[in-house]
Amino acid sequence: MTTPGLHPLLTEMDRIEIRIAALNDCAPETARSQFRRCCGSSRWVEQMTKARPFSDIAGLEACADRIWASCSRQDWLEAFAAHPKIGDQSGTRWSKQEQSGAAIASPMILAALAKGNQDYQAKFGYTFIVCATGRSAAEMLAVLEQRLGNNDDSEIHNAAEQQRLIMHLRLRKLLSE
Repeated sequence: MTTPGLHPLLTEMDRIEIRIAALNDCAPETARSQFRRCCGSSRWVEQMTKARPFSDIAGLEACADRIWASCSRQDWLEAFAAHPKIGDQSGTRWSKQEQSGAAIASPMILAALAKGNQDYQAKFGYTFIVCATGRSAAEMLAVLEQRLGNNDDSEIHNAAEQQRLIMHLRLRKLLSE
């Protein structure tokens, strides 16, 4: 949700407050579209749309967390399915930014990530999710290899926590564009 023409002397917090007000006041379809950029779970998107208005970024994030915690395994899986595989640069602009460490990876690391993604999908039945921002491809590969050793119950919660972290980053991006 961009707000063109915001005065250049406004602080970042001023801009966020203006964007929160715009998110609060926009049509439900627009809000759903914006929230969908942050999380692929239909239930989460609907609940966030209904939860408006938000008073500030802290309230928005706290609400996002409460709704995410109330989501079912199926809701989580729907959100995971909206992500490209780690190392796949075909996603949205935000996904590409978040996975920028993979964009400069060696062919050997990319091949290992592709194999790890396949192994993970075969074992758990869903896409490997990691908050990739600020991580190199080698770091993401190490996390992937470590998490392959988890059992299903532990891993679904790890993946859900990573999605929650990604959601926070994307909510902030949404309010800072």
